[in-house]
Amino acid sequence: MDSPLQVLLTEKSSSRLVAPFNFRLSPYIIPISIMIHLGIINFFLFLFTPATYLDPVSILYYNFSWLFIAFSLKYYRISRNEDFSTNLPKYLSLYILFVLAYFAYFAFRGIGFSIQHQAVILLTIFDVVTFHRAVFYYFRKIYREKGGNFVNVVVVGLDKNLEKLRSFFAQPELGYRYKGYFHNENPGGGEYLGRIDDVYKYIKRNNVDEIYCVASQLSENELRTLLTFADNNFKKLKIIPDNKGIYTRTMNIELFDTTPVLNLRELKLNTEYGRIGKRAFDIVFSSLVILLILSWLTPLMYVIIKLDSKGPLFFKQLRNGHKKRPFNCLKFRSMKVNEQADKKMGTKNDPRITKVGQFLRKTNIDELPQFFNVFVGDMTVVGPRPHMKAHTQEFERSVNKYLVRHFSKPGITGLAQVKGYRGEIKTKYDIIHRVKLDIFYLEHVSFGLDLKIILMTVFKTFTGDKKAY
Repeated sequence: MDSPLQVLLTEKSSSRLVAPFNFRLSPYIIPISIMIHLGIINFFLFLFTPATYLDPVSILYYNFSWLFIAFSLKYYRISRNEDFSTNLPKYLSLYILFVLAYFAYFAFRGIGFSIQHQAVILLTIFDVVTFHRAVFYYFRKIYREKGGNFVNVVVVGLDKNLEKLRSFFAQPELGYRYKGYFHNENPGGGEYLGRIDDVYKYIKRNNVDEIYCVASQLSENELRTLLTFADNNFKKLKIIPDNKGIYTRTMNIELFDTTPVLNLRELKLNTEYGRIGKRAFDIVFSSLVILLILSWLTPLMYVIIKLDSKGPLFFKQLRNGHKKRPFNCLKFRSMKVNEQADKKMGTKNDPRITKVGQFLRKTNIDELPQFFNVFVGDMTVVGPRPHMKAHTQEFERSVNKYLVRHFSKPGITGLAQVKGYRGEIKTKYDIIHRVKLDIFYLEHVSFGLDLKIILMTVFKTFTGDKKAY
C-alpha cells in the first residue's frame, strides 16, 4: 500500500513534467536568493574568522540579524518593475544595518578585533553579494528580452496617460506584452481593439493577465463590473486614477515612471510572511504532525476502518486549490464506498457515514491526512477550505467574488470554520458568509491571525463547541 505522501509526490512530479517552467510563477527564486546570501556570509566568516564564527551563538546571531533586517526593510519583495539600480538603495541600507549589528555583537561579547581585518571581510561579503544581485538582474533581463516571464496587458480607456504607458510597456526587460486598448470611440490605428464592452471576450480569448483601466473614461458601474470580472477570472486590475470612489482594503499605488497606477487587489499573501514565512511554517507544522501523530495513528486507523467497513483507508477527492488547480485532497475514509462521494456533500444523519466515520467527523480526525497535502505544497495549514470540483463550478456562477478565495492555497482550517461556517452548506446564506470571511482573511493574513485560528480550531475540537465565535 503506497503512502499518501508517495501518491501526492508522484502526482505532483508528473504534472510538472507537462507544464512548462515559468520563471514568474516559480516560488523558489526568493528562498534560493536568501540561501545564497546566507551561504556567502557564513562561508567568508568561517573562512576568515573561524575563532569567533565557530560558536553556535555567533552563527545564530549573524544569520538572524541578516534575516531580521532584510525582512524589516522588505528587501526580498521584488516587483516586476524593479531592477539592480532601483534595488541598490535598499541593499545599501540592509548592509549598513547588518554591519552595525555585526560590530555590536563584538562589543556585547567583549571580543577584540582588528578593524582592518574586519573591513576586508565585510567588503568581500559586500562585493560578492552585490555581484550576485547584479548577475540575477542581468539574467532576468535577458530572459525577459527573449520572451520569458512575460504578462499580457490591455488598457481600457484612452487619455494622455496611454502614450506614457505604451512607452513603459515597450521596454522588453520589464516583460510586458501590450496588446492594445479599448475605447467607445474608434480613433483609428492598429492598437485599437474595440469598444469597452468587447474587453471581456478579448481577455478570455487571448490569455490577458493584467487590465489597466483609465478611470476617468469609465462610469462607476463599468469600473465595478471590471473589478468583479477580474476577481472572478484571476486577472489583475490596475486603475489609473481618478478612481471614482472605487476602494478596496488591499489597494496600493505603483509608479510606472511618473504615471500612478492603482492596484485594487494586492493581497497580503504577497508579503514576506505570505510568500516565505507561511510556507516555512507549513513545512515545520505539518512535519511535526506527520512525525508525532500520523506516524502511529495511520496504522491504527487502518485496522479500525477496515474492521468497520470494506474499502480503502484513505478517501481521495479531487478538489480545487490555488488558482483553481485540481489536487487530490486526502481524508481518512468516513463513509461507505459509494458513487456519490464526488458529487454530494456529507449531511447530518447521512446513511453513507459509517459508525467509525461518525466519530472521525465529530472529532475532525478524518481531516488529519491533509497534513500530507500541506507538506507537499497543495494546501496550507490556515486558509479557505477547498471544495469539490462540482461545488466550485456551481458556486463560481452563483456567488459573487467566490473565486477570490482561490488566490490562496486551501487550508485545513480557516477563519470561516472557526466562525461557525463549516461542514454542510444548507443555504446560500452559508456559502456567501463563508466567502466573505475567506476574503477578509486573505486581506488581513498574518502570523498572529493564523496562530489565533489554529488555537480556536483546537479549542473547538476538544470542547465540541459548534457555535460561531
